Amino acid sequence: MMLKIQLSKSYQKCCYAQLFVKNVFNLHLSLSECGRAPLNTKIVGGQDASAGAWPWQASLHRSGSHFCGGSLINNEWVLTAAHCFASGLIVYLGRQTQEGANANEVSRNVSQIIKHPAYNSITEDNDITLLHLSSPVTFTDHIRPVCLASANSTFFKSTVSWVTGWGNIRTGASLPSPQILQEVDVPVVGNKQCKCLYGVSTITDNMLCAGPLEGGKDSCQGDSGGPLVSKQGSVWVQSGVVSFGNGCALPNLPGVYARVSKYQNWINEQMTTNQPGFVTFNSNGTDGDLAISCVANIHSLCAAVLLKSM
Repeated sequence: MMLKIQLSKSYQKCCYAQLFVKNVFNLHLSLSECGRAPLNTKIVGGQDASAGAWPWQASLHRSGSHFCGGSLINNEWVLTAAHCFASGLIVYLGRQTQEGANANEVSRNVSQIIKHPAYNSITEDNDITLLHLSSPVTFTDHIRPVCLASANSTFFKSTVSWVTGWGNIRTGASLPSPQILQEVDVPVVGNKQCKCLYGVSTITDNMLCAGPLEGGKDSCQGDSGGPLVSKQGSVWVQSGVVSFGNGCALPNLPGVYARVSKYQNWINEQMTTNQPGFVTFNSNGTDGDLAISCVANIHSLCAAVLLKSM
């Protein structure tokens, strides 16, 4: 049943003004809260993440087991990868280990899954999905949203980034008990260079690559959907969503991520209120990727698209 109410122009103006103020307040609230990690004081890397170091990290479970990661982007939405799509999801936030008690965690069911309409399961282009939680969460030092890279952000070659998750520690090797959240620093690899390594048709402008060319550091199976972040000032900004790769941590095969800055409009269209905090990340200096050239594609599409989950 629909109920139609005719409002006076003066009342409409009042409502519009209140709505405008509310939206501006929500926007500023998101920017003031996102990307802050009070318990993260790190300068250089390690393996086990300290409790609360990455308060936006989400753990996606089905049938009682972790299978993908995600990132909290406001108090009721989580960003993850489209290839992680599954029904019957439970999202854990504030979790430190996959075994034993987690005193700071909360869990939520998922009321809505919004997969990007242009997601291609063969090429993994537009590998991004939004999860609407069944109810909002309360922010704490262990549960906070990450800022998202806005459309005009730049992530030059060698930009220091961090990826987190509970995935394999190497190909075929599960994270050992008690399965503590892992962290690793990975430099951005420019798209021109990444196309040289994977093949021009494999890497699109909707993707971002990261990982040392000598190998040894990478996301892996079970990390899919998790965040790739960089720090600007005191704020952490998510640049990527773990998507795919060829093996894990192999030389000249960096991890491939969905480029978050390409999806600002789409994300905002799905979330008309309480939108996440978008921040412009500015790289300094000159992008070393501009000087890259390659003669031929090294790796084929078929070899490249090996999902980092399931």
